[in-house]
Formats: sequence, C-alpha cells, structure tokens
Amino acid sequence: MVEIEYVIALSKEKKLDGLPLINNNTQNSLRKIYQKFDSLSARRIKKIESQTNHDVKAVELFISEKLKKMNKPKLRPWVHFGLTSEDVNNISYSMMWKDGIKNVYLDKLNTVIKSIKSLASKHSKDAILSLTHGQPATPTTFGKEMAVFYNRLKKHYKKLKELELEGKISGATGTWAAHVSAYPNIDWLKFSKRFIHSFGLKHNPLTTQIESHDSLAEQYHLLSRVNSVLIDFSNDIWLYISRGVLIQKMVGGETGSSTMPHKINPIHFENAEGNCGLSNALLIHLANKLTISRLQRDLSGSTVIRNQGLAVAHCVIALNNLIKGINRIKINKSKAKDELSNHWEVLAEAVQTILRKNGHPDAYEKIKHLTRGESINKANLQEIVASFDISPNDKKTLMELTPHSYTGLSSILAKIR
Repeated sequence: MVEIEYVIALSKEKKLDGLPLINNNTQNSLRKIYQKFDSLSARRIKKIESQTNHDVKAVELFISEKLKKMNKPKLRPWVHFGLTSEDVNNISYSMMWKDGIKNVYLDKLNTVIKSIKSLASKHSKDAILSLTHGQPATPTTFGKEMAVFYNRLKKHYKKLKELELEGKISGATGTWAAHVSAYPNIDWLKFSKRFIHSFGLKHNPLTTQIESHDSLAEQYHLLSRVNSVLIDFSNDIWLYISRGVLIQKMVGGETGSSTMPHKINPIHFENAEGNCGLSNALLIHLANKLTISRLQRDLSGSTVIRNQGLAVAHCVIALNNLIKGINRIKINKSKAKDELSNHWEVLAEAVQTILRKNGHPDAYEKIKHLTRGESINKANLQEIVASFDISPNDKKTLMELTPHSYTGLSSILAKIR
C-alpha cells in the first residue's frame, strides 16, 4: 500500500518531469494490487525474499512483476524511488497498529468498560467490607469499587483514541539526499508532509534512517497501563469470588476441575490476568527497544517491532475473557452482609472522628486501646460509645450507625461519570 501510494503521489508532483500524472484508471489498477492482496501474493513475496534476504526489496520486486504484467514498464523505476526500507516500514507498522487498535481493540475495551460501568450503577448501594493490607477496613459499596476501575479505564480509552502516530519518508539517513540530488527544485519536505498526512499520520521531519518511534512507544505504554488496570481488576474480582462476596453463574456442561466436580473456577479472570501480563512483557520491551537505535540505525528494532501484533492479540484474548467473566458474576448479598456483621470494629474510625469533633484530643489513642486486635460486636461498640461525653446528637448518630450503613458517599461516587 505504501509503495504504490508513493508512486501515485510522485506522479502528482508537477516538477518531477520524468513521471507523468497517473490517470484514474491506472491508479485504480495499481491500488488493486494491495486491495486484493491474498495468501498467494504473500507466498510470492516470501519466495522472492528467500533470494533477496530483504523484506522491502521483495515487496518492490513483487510490485515490479505486477507492473510488467499490467504492461506499465515505465512505472517500474519509480517504485521505491529514493527511499530506504524504513521509509516504507515505519508508515506500514504505524498503520497496522492504528488499524488494529481502531478496528479490533477499542471496541472490545469499550465493551468491558461499559460492563464495569453497569456493575457500578447496579451495585451503587450494595455495601461490602473493604480490606486494606488484607485486613478489615471501613466499608464501601461494590458499585463504588467498580466505578474506580471504570474511571481509570475511561481516561486511558480516551487517550488511546486521541494519540497521534508519527511517520517519516526522508531517505537513508533522514536527509532526503537522493531525492534532492535527482530533483533539487522540488520541496521534498512539503511533499513528505503531504504524503505522511494522507495516511492519517503526523509528519516527523527530524529523524535518522528510522522514525524515532516515540509516538508508538506512547501507545505501547498506554496499552500496558490499560493492561495493568485490567490485571488489578481481575485480581480484585478473583479475591471477591474467593471470599464469596461474588458468585459465578453455572454453565451447563462446563467442568471446573478434572477431579473436583463441585468447582466453578474464576478462569476468565485468571486468563485475562495472564494474557495482560504477556502483553505487557512485549509492550514494555517494544517501547524501551524501539526508541533506541545505534547512531543512524541498527537492525535490532526491526526484528522486535514485528511482535506488536502479538502484544495486541494477547490484549484481545484478555478482553474476550473479561467480557465472558463479567457476564457470569453476581453479588452474594447475604455473604456481604455476614462479613459486615462480623466486623463492627470497622466503625472505630467514625467513633474516634466524632470524639475529635467533641474536643477529645486523645480520641484516636482511646479507641485504639479499646478496639485494636479485639473482636468487637454491636453491644461492645455501643457500650464504648455510651461511656463517652459527647453531644446527644453525635451519640445518637454513633448508636444508630452500622457497618452496613457506614459507606459515606459511596453510592454517589458509584454514579460519577
């Protein structure tokens, strides 16, 4: 596609007298070479490459063969005119990435984001015990915790849609030397900018032989951050399932274990975690490697960038599993209620805060002494509250407070968009 569009673009340059304007019929015929590209074409290129040991040169020769069959011999010298292979590859890989993200990845990520948003809305008031450092902490709602993930993913999704990729087409070491020597009167910077923009990319005029890949690295890092959020989400859902706060719907005919018939394993979240991790290993290496190239260019980046599709593939596998997994979970309200009922000590925060409000300078230490490491129930807590000299209204508030109602603004936060 890049090679053919380049020939067409050259023909439109008025000061390039050796190549007349290619008419619309011929342009359409040329574009069919890539529009109808198939496995047979790919095999032919690979056969040529087995002799050239150079991928882009094989593509150039493949196009020359096609031009010969089309009886367009005069176009053959203009294929890859003045270019280095990276002029073609940097645009091609950016287009592949852009198409993969736009046409496959973002739609699936959006489905996951909407599913999490739905969980946040549906369970905005469903109180659960929160854990910090793995220990009982002040209650929250399941909806509020899902809203946290929704908010994080939404911001990354927006950035992925908006980030521009850069491209270059400036010759062997980024100087347009071959172009200028052949046609010194053509504004090659203007030509290159127009050509790069035609692919929806941003022109990078200052490069070595390779485009610096800084914009691609930003995309890789963005995607790796999305993966990290999804790993965090998968871990939390896994833990909620382990605690029994969430349960999974049974699917007929499915097997959880080859020896333990009772099991319904959280395999979709485990699968997502694993694939996001594999993707991140590739993405982080891609971002680190492709932004470094010895002097004007070395080949180590070329062999690495071929794996960017694999990184996205692992992301897609993870997203497919999350879509399935989220559709199978539901909150176990009785279990969530029981957990909260067994941990009245989580109200110690409210008690010491209201004691501070009533002028008790040592409020925290008093409550710490009475509750830290102790098993506290409703009667214990109300006995503690009754012993303090605080205003009647505040005492009434604490006496009526329960772990199930101590969720602050959680129900409101769960609906923030």
